[in-house]
Amino acid sequence: MNKPARYREIKVSGPPRELGRQLGEQARDEIRGFCAVALERVNKTVTISRERAYDIARRSGEFANEFRPDLIQELQGTAEAAGVTLDDLLMLQVRNQYQPEKAEACTSISFSPSAGIRSGPIVAQTWDSDPALDEFTIVLTRQPEGKPAFISCTQAGLISYMGMSEAGIATCINTLPAPSRGVGVPHYFILREMYEATSLDAAVASLERAHRAIPVNIMMSTPQGPADLEATVDTVHVLRPNESASCVTHTNHCVHSDLLPINDDFPELAQSYGRKRRIDELLSSGDRDIDLDRIKTLLSDHENYPRSICRHVSNDPDCGFWETVFAIIIEPDQRRMHITRGTPCDHPFEVYEMR
Repeated sequence: MNKPARYREIKVSGPPRELGRQLGEQARDEIRGFCAVALERVNKTVTISRERAYDIARRSGEFANEFRPDLIQELQGTAEAAGVTLDDLLMLQVRNQYQPEKAEACTSISFSPSAGIRSGPIVAQTWDSDPALDEFTIVLTRQPEGKPAFISCTQAGLISYMGMSEAGIATCINTLPAPSRGVGVPHYFILREMYEATSLDAAVASLERAHRAIPVNIMMSTPQGPADLEATVDTVHVLRPNESASCVTHTNHCVHSDLLPINDDFPELAQSYGRKRRIDELLSSGDRDIDLDRIKTLLSDHENYPRSICRHVSNDPDCGFWETVFAIIIEPDQRRMHITRGTPCDHPFEVYEMR
């Protein structure tokens, strides 16, 4: 049976525990399903026992509780309503800490209004991951009490994921192979706080104050324009468009000059260098004006297939089961997202709005 073209939409509001309870009630099946298969899917690329997985989750949960206790309260509400344990939900938040260089591989872009886009700034990406996660994916609007509302495309049970806030912050997220440490604040918690920021500086401050377990790359649209944050466990480097460009691009290797030596110590993730060259090549050719149709074409590109921006299942021994599970285009000024449920070359971009 064909799956629907759209992800299910859910809206929750209130103080932390109530916010979580509403999510647990409305997305019970997705949350329970995700918890049931999460470790099995992790073990397709790294072997880790359930005991060890829960230990890392609990210890990282302690860091998360120190960072944002209200978000742990929200997870507790979700766990109670969905009929899972807090440990189960914490494991969802830290599953990319078990072997970070094998996590999601994506291609992301952030455009400024100077690119000629009539609707304002845009941030977009392909999300290349395990297609088994599709059935647990939802589009979720949260309205936390006393904080900006935000909408995200996320697996049910995660405390945040890529999306945008009513404060004008929009984010896409992908793996950055670099040194890690055993436990720390899961980056979903940090991303969640970034949605409460009203400026790029405030968003960067959230990253800097967290004791991070793994590196992460966050592509952003902010009131100050496009930015890409390469965050190692110890530093945060901000990449901005140069004077002749109206966008910034990223895949899955370090770009900031201070971090380039890291690339020599970590294996290339899912043909990252080729994808970066290709997206830059596409953006440097033709006219400078960018519209939604052109962005959709960029995200659907098959040059160098199967090592392409739009990724399909291949015989790659390490991550050949990955594909572009969805592509997302975010227009923060319009409070609107365009998302495919599947590879963007052959699935429609459906529109979701934050109301």
